Amino acid sequence: MSYPEFLEYPEPRYHGDRGEVNAAFRPASTPPDISSPGGGATHYLATNESTGGEFGLYKVELGARAAGAKTHFHKAMSESFYILSGELELYNGERWVTGRAGDFLYVPVGGLHAFKNVTDEPMSMLLLFSPGAPREEYFERVAEMSQRGGEELKRFRIRHDSYFVEDFEPEGE
Repeated sequence: MSYPEFLEYPEPRYHGDRGEVNAAFRPASTPPDISSPGGGATHYLATNESTGGEFGLYKVELGARAAGAKTHFHKAMSESFYILSGELELYNGERWVTGRAGDFLYVPVGGLHAFKNVTDEPMSMLLLFSPGAPREEYFERVAEMSQRGGEELKRFRIRHDSYFVEDFEPEGE
């Protein structure tokens, strides 16, 4: 395999010449940041704040028959799904596909997507948002806001760069 002589890397953002001690370690034994009824949990592995806005990485555990998220898209960030265990139905904008351990789905900015656990078993996945965004409030309040519904839910979703198709369908459809 041949490689081009000149490679295009992003512009340097660190300008020192010796490196720094600044890595962050999170043990697997760290309890989840959010737990929900039905066996759901979210672990904040790398947040917008901790990565300086580069990305957000979350481990999400869904209980059996968990609804997940209906069809939506993001205007400011891509979203990637990596299945760690179990199965997850993923909508890729055209059709539903079954994701299993080791499967990966990348959704570019503006890409329609959805997900749900339709099995009787729990599942876990990594969610990666790029660039990073302050998703923690979304994860922490989405259940509460979904209960409220209506315009308040729609405003909450838009505030968090989540444009759900159902929010923009004409009434009566």
